[in-house]
Amino acid sequence: MAQMTVTPVATHGFFLDGKWLEEGDIVEVRAPYDGALVGRIHQGRREHAEAAIAAAVKAFGTTKRLPAFERQRVLRQIANGIQERREEFARALAQEAGKPIKTARIEIERSVFTFNIAAEESVRGYGEYLPLDWLQSTAGRWGIVRRFPLGPVAGITPFNFPLNLVAHKVAPAIAAGCSMVLKPAPQTPLTSLLLAEVVQHAGWPDGGLSVVPLSNEDAGLLVTDERIKLISFTGSASVGWAIKNKAGKKKVVLELGGNAGVIVHNDSDLAYAAERCVTGGFGYAGQACISVQRILVEHSVYGKFTDLLLAGVSKLKMGDPLDESSDLGPLIRESDAIRAADWVQEAIRGGARLLCGGRRTGSMLEPTVLTGTKPDMKVNCQEIFAPVVTVEPYQDFAGALKELNSSPYGLQAGLFTRDAKLIFQAYEELEVGGLIAGDVPTFRVDHMPYGGIKDSGLGREGLRDAIQDMTEPKLLVMNLR
Repeated sequence: MAQMTVTPVATHGFFLDGKWLEEGDIVEVRAPYDGALVGRIHQGRREHAEAAIAAAVKAFGTTKRLPAFERQRVLRQIANGIQERREEFARALAQEAGKPIKTARIEIERSVFTFNIAAEESVRGYGEYLPLDWLQSTAGRWGIVRRFPLGPVAGITPFNFPLNLVAHKVAPAIAAGCSMVLKPAPQTPLTSLLLAEVVQHAGWPDGGLSVVPLSNEDAGLLVTDERIKLISFTGSASVGWAIKNKAGKKKVVLELGGNAGVIVHNDSDLAYAAERCVTGGFGYAGQACISVQRILVEHSVYGKFTDLLLAGVSKLKMGDPLDESSDLGPLIRESDAIRAADWVQEAIRGGARLLCGGRRTGSMLEPTVLTGTKPDMKVNCQEIFAPVVTVEPYQDFAGALKELNSSPYGLQAGLFTRDAKLIFQAYEELEVGGLIAGDVPTFRVDHMPYGGIKDSGLGREGLRDAIQDMTEPKLLVMNLR
C-alpha cells in the first residue's frame, strides 16, 4: 500500500478559556488509510473538563450580551478564515479521517456555507407581540416575547464530518449568544483544533469556545454537570440515548444515524437514480448517517436498474485519500472494516447473493452490493456505516413503504418517481425526519431542518432550528392601566 504524503508531525495543545494548553496525556492521531502518524495531541483530563465548563459559565455573561451585529461579524470572520485556510483543512480531513481529498474540499465549502448562514440567522431573532386585552379584566395589557440565549452548551461530535458537523454545533451557539465546550471525536481532533484557531482569531470571547479532547469517561462531566444547559450530540444510537438518560434537566439534541432506504419506482429516470445511489451509497465509504443502505426497486425495472448500479460501482476508484482521483478511502478503523465484511459474509451464508465487492484489505472494503437479502439480516436492519448496499425488487408500492418503515431508524429516505400521488403517499406514511423526492436520502443542504425519529434521534439541526434549541422564550407583560 502506498505511503501517504504528510506534513511534518506536530504535537498540538488544546484550546481552553482562550489559551492553548500543553497538558494531559499525549495521544497519537494516525491515518486510517495506512496507519501513518499525522499528529499528536494533548488529551485533557477531568480537571480540564471542569475548567472548560467554568470558563463557559463565565464567558456566557459576555456572549449573551453581545449585540446581533457583533455575533454576525464573528461568524462572517470564521467563514472567511476557513475559506482562507481551506486547503489546510482539506488535507487535515483527508489525513485524519481518511476522506478523499476531493470529498474533503466539498465539506470545507459546506462548512463555510454553514457559518455564513448562521451569520444571517444571528440577526433574525424576531419576537412576537401579544394582545392580551381579550377580557374586560385584562384591558390595557399587552405582551412581547423575546428569545434569550439558553446558557453554556456542550457539543460532542463524531469522526465522519470533522469540520461540518462541528460547525453545526459551534455556529448556532455563536449565533444564539451561547458559550460552548466542544469534545471532538478521538479519531479526528486535529480539524477541530484548527477551527479553534480560526474562532480565536475571529474575536469570539475567551471561554466562549473551548475545544478539549477528552476520554469518554472524563467527558461524562459535560453530560451530568448542571451548569451545562444543552447537549448537542451526533454519534451512535447507544451512546446518544445513554447521554439522554444521564442528562438530568438539561435539553438534549441527538442525531444518531440510521440505515437509510430509497425506493426506485418504474417511472423514474433509472440512469439518474442509479448514479445518485452510487454516490449516496459509497461516498466517504458509506460513513454518513444518511448513506444509502437499502434500495427497493419496482420489479419490472429491477434488472435494468441493477445493471446500471453495478456499472456505476465498477467505475469507483479506491485508494489514498490524498490522491485526487480516489473516490473511496478507508473506513475509520480496521475493526469497522472487519465488522462490515463479517456482516456481508453472514448475509451470504444466509442466502444473499454478492453482486460485487466484498473483499477487505486492512481498513479498506470494496464497494459491495448484495441482493437476495432478508429484512432481519444485519446488512438491512442495522446501521452498517460502510460501503455496502442491498438492492431488492418490490411488487407493491405500499409494501415498499412498509419495508422501509420496518427499520428501527427514521432519519431520511429517498424516492425516485414522477407520480405526485406516490410522493405525497410516501410523505404521509414514511416514518422519517425527511423525505427526499427525486434524490437519495444522502441529500442535505445545511440550512434545512435535519434530524430523525425513532432510534435516529431527537430534535433537529440546521441553523435556524439549532438556534431555537439554544435559546428560550421569555414573556414581558405590560399593564398600562
